[in-house]
Amino acid sequence: MANQVWKNRTVVTEFILLDFGNGPELDCLLFLMFLSIYFVTIAGNTCIVVLVVVNQHLHTPMYFFLGNLACLEICYSSSILPRMVLSYAGGDRSISVRGCFTQYYFFGCLAAAECYLLAVMSYDRYLAVCKPLHYPSRMDTRLCLRLGAASWVSGFLSNSILIFPISNLDFCGPNEIDHFFCDSFPMMKLSCSDTQVAGFVTSVVAGVCSLPPFLLTFSSYLYIIVTVMRIPSATGKKKAFSTCSSHLVVVILFYWSILAVYVLPYHNTHILPNKVFPAFYTILTPLVNPLIYSLRNKEIKKALQK
Repeated sequence: MANQVWKNRTVVTEFILLDFGNGPELDCLLFLMFLSIYFVTIAGNTCIVVLVVVNQHLHTPMYFFLGNLACLEICYSSSILPRMVLSYAGGDRSISVRGCFTQYYFFGCLAAAECYLLAVMSYDRYLAVCKPLHYPSRMDTRLCLRLGAASWVSGFLSNSILIFPISNLDFCGPNEIDHFFCDSFPMMKLSCSDTQVAGFVTSVVAGVCSLPPFLLTFSSYLYIIVTVMRIPSATGKKKAFSTCSSHLVVVILFYWSILAVYVLPYHNTHILPNKVFPAFYTILTPLVNPLIYSLRNKEIKKALQK
């Protein structure tokens, strides 16, 4: 049963996620597509984690953070894609309200952690390119561990604040979420409670988790570009840009989509689900991350060959 009567009110006990469409032919196609995407995502990121752990030449700050990012992408993708694959395989798109909140909690924690981790990686590249003589002493093992741990912990703490106003909303009407995963604004659209506070808190927390890391990342790359332009030789410029170009591609894909969805002021039209932008930071980014780093990085290629 999707609804229960409690104190003369109909309470929703499960949601229906509409995903990307219905129909037997479309379901089969989407099942194969998302299963392939999930397999490639898990295999590619797992490969990076294994390479970073077993290869001594990759035991550097840059690859330590890359290994953390790959591990995060595995968890990030696993919080969304397996349910989609199973729903297209069996045709059951229902998810309990508690399961929906759980999915949203882990998705939000991992998205926030990725914002912080990408900022940390940009700071690492800034030190490597702009302060090469001080880089070994500043970015030591202790600082790497602290920055990596801070990224994970900050992500989980920030979304723990946000889950309380979302989980306290009442749902007593329609239970169909026109989205492919449990996200805050699509869920708020179905609530019969006042969502102004929850919507405002969502935008504030999203802004805190994304804007400061974005500004730090932007500043780091601005300094990197200025420093690289001062290098007299074309070979030196190319080498410097190659160390951070792949990271910049991932950052642009991730921030461009996540800022467009969450950081706009909360209003009625904003809660209408947009499946295009969320697909970039939930499906595309974890997929292209290992591909970009493996194709653009010579040390990763050498480690793979060995």
